[in-house]
Amino acid sequence: MGWLENVLIEDKEIANERLELTDKNSLYFLGPNLSLRNCTVILKVSARNLIIVGARFIDCTFEVKQELKNHQQWVKASLKGCRFKGRLTGCDFGHWPDYGTGWEHGAIEDCDFTEARLDGCRIMGSDPATIRFPKWPCFTILDPIGRAGELNSVQWPGGFRPIIVEGQYRDPLCTTAVTFYAPALAKRRETTEEAFRAVIEQFDCIVY
Repeated sequence: MGWLENVLIEDKEIANERLELTDKNSLYFLGPNLSLRNCTVILKVSARNLIIVGARFIDCTFEVKQELKNHQQWVKASLKGCRFKGRLTGCDFGHWPDYGTGWEHGAIEDCDFTEARLDGCRIMGSDPATIRFPKWPCFTILDPIGRAGELNSVQWPGGFRPIIVEGQYRDPLCTTAVTFYAPALAKRRETTEEAFRAVIEQFDCIVY
């Protein structure tokens, strides 16, 4: 693998523009001191090619053209009034103080994920009430930490645990919502979407 070219988008305010982050041979740095307003951001790179360090996005649209996996650095971005389209897996958004440097910028509010496919994506330290989540076959658990006892008291299909509150893989205390994609979850657990839906329907803290 050759050298990756660094593309630095920092120290500026950009409005009403279209940004295409699609070059596989580039490392894109968004921030610090970057503010995007009313922009459309096309993402077609893997998580390791996208570095977010203190960027603000206001009323922007993110079009994810290639599944974005395990991108936790959204917690270093402030997102307000943004909409997401495309597939996101294992991504975290919001305010996560324990995450490391850059977390102080993290925030999410008034965002719309209804045109996105989220799987194992979490909202951290932010109020999920202002966020529009995708409908079934995605489902979103609200206040998973607070409702952990109740959520884990029933038998989920395929040995699934919706929230883990002990051990090294436990979910952080600041997790305020988590969204899963039932078809992918059912496949991983060798069960069916219907089996998940039957359990989901028992809880008023799950939106779908």
